[in-house]
Amino acid sequence: MRIISLCVEGIHQAAQRGLYDWLAEQDADIICLQDLRAQEYELDGDPFHLDGYFAYFFDSGIKHYNGVAIYTRQQPKALIYGLGFSSGVDMEGRYLQVDYEQISVGSLLAPSAMSENESQEVKIQFFDDLQAHLHKITRKRREFIFCGNWAMAHKREDVQNWQNHDSTSGFLPHEQQWMKQLFTQVGYTDAFRKGNTDKDEYSWWPSGTIGKGDGWRTDYQVISDSLANRVEYATTYKTKHFSSHLPVIVDYDLEVY
Repeated sequence: MRIISLCVEGIHQAAQRGLYDWLAEQDADIICLQDLRAQEYELDGDPFHLDGYFAYFFDSGIKHYNGVAIYTRQQPKALIYGLGFSSGVDMEGRYLQVDYEQISVGSLLAPSAMSENESQEVKIQFFDDLQAHLHKITRKRREFIFCGNWAMAHKREDVQNWQNHDSTSGFLPHEQQWMKQLFTQVGYTDAFRKGNTDKDEYSWWPSGTIGKGDGWRTDYQVISDSLANRVEYATTYKTKHFSSHLPVIVDYDLEVY
């Protein structure tokens, strides 16, 4: 099973840059997109409905602000829109999940605290609520793959020239600690690092242009620990750019059914 995840920073712009032509050639089983910056009614038609895929969208209700999508070859048994946090901060990001018999795949866009619509307090509340949610669902007889822009980096090796960014949102001490807990205490694995140990792999350039300025790795496929040995291969696609993020591609020894 191949899963591709990409933060597109505007689906119309990414489409104009050839995203859908590229996706049609990738033989992916599931495609997770984030930051659509479009409402669902704007995506009714070509090129936004890929041949051979069921397409699902969750927009923000606010034009040109966040939104996520999932394309899947296999029709899911259920769809989940949002995370249902009692605080309501999950709606400051976006989350869409498809459920199959034994596995669930989610497309996640976290609040970044870098835009005028978001704050560090909202981001902290979001990730505190998310950690509680992830703790809770580990008790289910189900495996999970969460794909998306998590708006933070885990380790120093995930931020180019990290020493210049230790006071930058996305790499603050409490954010690094949150990611450490996710991968050591909560029961989840960084799928990319299971399939690719290269130190200079980044997925996002805050400058807005890939290759200019310092690169960050903020785009993850976070998987249940039970799936860690199912990762076969992981890479980012660098040849053509569709946004300031690179597509994250992971192959799993799994079947969706």
